[in-house]
Formats: sequence, C-alpha cells, structure tokens
Amino acid sequence: MRVHFIAIGGSAMHNLAIALHRKGDVVSGSDDEIFEPSKSRLAACGLLPPEIGWFPEKITPDLDAIILGMHARADNPELIAAQKLGLKIYSYPEYLYEQSKTKKRIVIGGSHGKTTITSMILHILKYAGIEADYMVGAQLDGFDVMVRLSNGAEWMIMEGDEYLTSPLDRRPKFLHYRPHIALISGIGWDHVNVFPKFDMYLDQFRQFIRAIELGGSLIYNADDDEVVRLAQEASCHKIPYSIHPFSLENGDVFLQTPDGQAVKLQIFGRHNLTNISAALAVTNVMGVSSLQAYKALTDFKGASRRLELVLNSHGLAVYRDFAHAPSKVKASCEAMRQKYPDHQLIACFEPHTFSSLNSGFIGQYRDALEKADIAVVFYDPHAVELKKLTFMDADTIREAFNHPHMVIVSDTSGLIEVLKRECRLPSAIVMMSSGSFGGLDIRQMAEEILQ
Repeated sequence: MRVHFIAIGGSAMHNLAIALHRKGDVVSGSDDEIFEPSKSRLAACGLLPPEIGWFPEKITPDLDAIILGMHARADNPELIAAQKLGLKIYSYPEYLYEQSKTKKRIVIGGSHGKTTITSMILHILKYAGIEADYMVGAQLDGFDVMVRLSNGAEWMIMEGDEYLTSPLDRRPKFLHYRPHIALISGIGWDHVNVFPKFDMYLDQFRQFIRAIELGGSLIYNADDDEVVRLAQEASCHKIPYSIHPFSLENGDVFLQTPDGQAVKLQIFGRHNLTNISAALAVTNVMGVSSLQAYKALTDFKGASRRLELVLNSHGLAVYRDFAHAPSKVKASCEAMRQKYPDHQLIACFEPHTFSSLNSGFIGQYRDALEKADIAVVFYDPHAVELKKLTFMDADTIREAFNHPHMVIVSDTSGLIEVLKRECRLPSAIVMMSSGSFGGLDIRQMAEEILQ
C-alpha cells in the first residue's frame, strides 16, 4: 500500500505512520510544523518530510490512501488535490478500523483513565505472551511505539477518544471503531468547545455503547453514577467493575487478591486501583489468568506523564501528570495526598485546554485542588490568546478553585520563584498539565528547589 499522511507530525499520526512503515507499506507525509519527539522518531524511520509545508504535487494518482490529521484544515491544498483526484481519504480512526476490521476489537473509552487502563492491558498481555495490535495515547515502558499493526494478531486494543474525528468528520473518534468489547471508565464533562452542554457530551457515550458489535460486551465502572445510568439503558452483555481491594503500608499500595495474597504495586492512587479492576476485567475476557495478571502488575510503572516521578531526593518528591479535566486533577491530588500523608503537598495546575481556559467552564474545578496545602495555578495569557478566549482575572480563578492558599502565576520564572519560596521539606509537588508550563524543565526546577 502507498499511504500519504496530511499532518504527519501529530502525536497519533506519526505513530500510525511508523506502524504502517514497519508493516511494509510505502509511507509519505507533510506538515506545516513538526516538533519533538515526532521529528526525531520520523527521521529515524526515514519518514521525516524533507521540507516543512504543504505540497499538492505530492498527491498523485498512484496513492492507495490519504490519512487526514485533525491538525489539517478543510482548505488544505493537499486535501483539495486528493479530493480532485478522487483518492480514498481516511481519518485517523477510520484507517485504524480499516486495519483492524478482521480482528476482535477492544475499545477503552471514558473521560479519564483511558491511557492508563490501555497501558495496563498491554503490559499484562506482554507478560502473558499474547500478541495484540494496539493504539495507546502515551509512550509506554517496554514499547517503542504507540501504535502497532500486524497481519497476524487476533486482538486490537484501542484507546477510544470522544473528541472530533477530523476537519471533515465531526463525529467522535470512538464511534468508528465498532468494538466487540467496549469499556467506559468514567464520565466527567469535557471538550466544552464541541459539547457546550453536559447532556450533549453524555450522549456521545450513549452512541458509543450502541456501536458495540452484535453479541459484544460493555465493561463499565460501577462506581460512576453517570456510567451506571448509561449501562442500565444498554441491552448488550454487561460486566461491572469497582475499585480493587487494597491496603496501605508506609505509603506503599498492596492489592488484596481473591486468594488472600498481597501484591505490592509501583503505582498509587484510588483512581489507579479502579483502573486495575478495569484492566483485569478486560484481560480476563481475553483468557489471561488472574495469577498472570497480578504478577504482571507488580512491575507496572504507569504511562508517561501519568503521575510520573521526576525526582525524589532529600525529602522532596516531584511528579508530573497529564491531568487537565476536573475529575483528573482531583484524582491526582487525592492520590498524592494518600501517597505522602505527612508531606507538605503543593499542587501546580496549568489550565491549557479550551475547556479549562473557558470562563464558563472553570467553575467545574471547584475543590479539585482541596487536598493540597498550597495550590498554584499557572495561567498563561499566551494560551488564552491562541484559543481566542476572554482573559480571566485572578479573583475569577480563585473563586472557581475555592482554595484557601492559592497563588496565581503567569510565567515560568514566577512559578519557580513561588515554589522556592513556599516549599518546606519534606514536600511533594505535582505538576499537572496537558501543556508544558511554558516549556519548564521540571527536573531542573526540582533541583533548583533543593539547592
């Protein structure tokens, strides 16, 4: 197959390009900006475009497929050239389905926990020696790519995103996957720019359930009221799960297994104990024994940027986390407090998404940082400007989060200054953002605090 990517530099897109290249397809692509790590990874595979920009002359009749990234606009010159030639144009999720339509498809959906649950499943399958194709939203320890496609695997495990498919297709991505097994981890309103009312957002998950193949199953979080209500409406086979029994000892977490064993984990937090139950439910359906699954979980370290330890030295523990939605921020703060009950806890949050920077939505974060002794909000005016939103003053932000000890900063130097001033050892700091705190080197920051 000859496949051309329009917007090859995206996180998901470049991983799919590498997966197809490894599968033996002839891959080309274009983009108007390519950042790290996409740039280096594409270059290593010989897939980095020689020039940045859009080049309609690359679109030729001998191409078997065009894959259109969300970053491209409807007036993209390469897209227009492909339409004129009548070439087959796929969105990213459409092409994933095309590559997996003969396989048993498992799709992990939900407002939070998708990447971690998918990561846990893949970790367990690798330990059990079960081959599977996959698509996951973060770099995983022991896996060199985020997408794998093959001709031989029986299973396809996919992280199911409820966001829009492409500039030409306004449906959520996960509606294309038509799962045999669908999982919903939890529902908390997000993507307010696309779903301005919660009921609209909720309905996307209702449609996701309806997309389950005939004879398929729904695995769902029985601790989430919204998910339970949707599950009650569903007519397919249903498998509920709940938080896994556990115990704590000196900050370490132990799973309490049905046979009375205690399994020590490297991850922590009540949300992760619920995610473990989800992963166990999926791998059980796939035929993995409980013994194998529990053994695999003992060395699971988590996905990149999901409560990822950056530095732990001389009474200072610093983590970075991808949390951005209210439920995710709250869960991460609660996990940090559980892990470090006797430390000063500083929670730093950067509103970076359209929803979190929206004055009509920010009230959803009320009490999300309540477990922290000190809350720091990194409010970047440049991010607000890029998303063409109304600037919020400090009082609006303080009222929204409702935290008694809150500091608001707008640049990296101010953030570092605040952390140096407020930090009292022993201390735990969690840096939460889907962005980068203005390009902050978090490890370097942690070392400066220690000095």
